[in-house]
Amino acid sequence: MAYFIRRGTPADLPAAFDLIMELAVYEKAPEQVTNTPELMLRDGFGPQPAFGFFVAEAPEGSVVALALYFTRYSTWKGRRLYLEDLIVTDSHRRQGLGKLLLDAVVREALEQDMSGVVWQALDWNTPALDFYRKLGAEFDNEWVNCSLSRATIEAWQYGL
Repeated sequence: MAYFIRRGTPADLPAAFDLIMELAVYEKAPEQVTNTPELMLRDGFGPQPAFGFFVAEAPEGSVVALALYFTRYSTWKGRRLYLEDLIVTDSHRRQGLGKLLLDAVVREALEQDMSGVVWQALDWNTPALDFYRKLGAEFDNEWVNCSLSRATIEAWQYGL
């Protein structure tokens, strides 16, 4: 089966969002998704796009995988491409789509003169970790992820 890897467009957002929801279910957290295709349209295709993405299109034209990325800045390394999600729908896994999408992200990083590509994977997601390990990814077990939710920042206490 021949797949076509290309940049995502606004028309791809409903299919991309379906893949995001599929991943959220797989990661046992669909209730945590607050994003919408409408927000993605605003954030990805407005005057200052916050992200870009590539899709894998099956021969019949359906979007069956995506890689969503954005630029982050490291004080130690400079500009880096952050791979937010690499998602292949279950029925199209083990066809090489993950590697093809990662190839597109790596090319994008090189074309934008980035210092590298970084991402996260859940420690229990053995298939993903094995895939990344096979590609030569380096793992860092020292850092702890931290975040502030919308509710927390709305209630933020400024000053001392």
